[in-house]
Amino acid sequence: MERVIIAPGRYIQGPGTIKNLGQHVSNFGERPLVVVDKGVVGILGETLKQSLHEHVQPLIEIFEGECSKKEISRLQKSAGSNANVVIGVGGGKAIDTAKAVAHFMQIPVVVVPTIAATDAPTSALSVIYTEAGVFEEYLFLPRNPDLVLLDTEVIANAPPRFLASGMGDALATYFEAEACARSGAKSMAGGRTTLAALALARLCYETLLKYGEQAMWAVQNRAVTPALEAVVEANTLLSGIGFESSGLAAAHAIHNGFTALEGTETAYHGEKVAFSTLVQLVLEGRTIEEVEEVIGFCLAIDLPITLRQLGVEIVDPKALTRAAEVAAHPDETIHNMPFKVTASMVKDAILAADAMGRAYLAN
Repeated sequence: MERVIIAPGRYIQGPGTIKNLGQHVSNFGERPLVVVDKGVVGILGETLKQSLHEHVQPLIEIFEGECSKKEISRLQKSAGSNANVVIGVGGGKAIDTAKAVAHFMQIPVVVVPTIAATDAPTSALSVIYTEAGVFEEYLFLPRNPDLVLLDTEVIANAPPRFLASGMGDALATYFEAEACARSGAKSMAGGRTTLAALALARLCYETLLKYGEQAMWAVQNRAVTPALEAVVEANTLLSGIGFESSGLAAAHAIHNGFTALEGTETAYHGEKVAFSTLVQLVLEGRTIEEVEEVIGFCLAIDLPITLRQLGVEIVDPKALTRAAEVAAHPDETIHNMPFKVTASMVKDAILAADAMGRAYLAN
């Protein structure tokens, strides 16, 4: 099998970069369809309009909240044949929707994250959900975004929970990459991982441990610091390239199972992934030192380490079995693990990880 690494065409990160958006977009087209998160309009609406109108003629559409087939179709119809580039502004679901719309319209896409809550911005992938928010499928795209533009002043002014969630998502990157490398699994890029992708995945984990808590202090005070810049890059670029060019394994599959578990609806993607990472470590039989390092990190930045912290007040064995079955579906990435995994193993690992988390919280 070939070794493959993929990445966005250009990645720009720094304070105040959103003011240059129109200039950068004009390199791809002069009639952008701009898909904007509803909550972003009141905060960045005027800045966006000023930047864009100086260089292009935008059609602005408000994202309705779910990266579903219905929403993708609605935005395609709205754009018609007029748009020649798509801009996605907001969180992971708005960005994934913009990427999907651009794919079906066969035009470039520019991604402008307003939170560093997932590694969606750099990837050639859209995660499709039902209109009710339950995971449905991965839409694999033929190329990565043409441009990712990330303003760290905007990130610093977003609620701190978003940055923590991004670290939860990025936390899984190295462990899943390592599992895929051991099993020889095919990554999202269409081949085996490269040394470069594995190195970036490892660097992602090391950066989180080194700067994660400092970055949280920064966003709690709306400050842009070197630690915040490092973590934003880890959450977005390092995790994005790391997961996509190395592969997903148990953690993200277990996350997908949790989307079908009642009570987890209010937990963010990265919060579910953080706990799912602990479940993967249990599933692998990792040493207590490795598990404690991850638990300590989660505790330091307020990421969940129990089912109750995810919103599951009462553990219903039948519901947990169903979630485990979703995670162990034959098409899921959990089968990239270097050993056979069953739904029963997943359920047991969830229960064990939850028990471990409760024990640490009690101390």
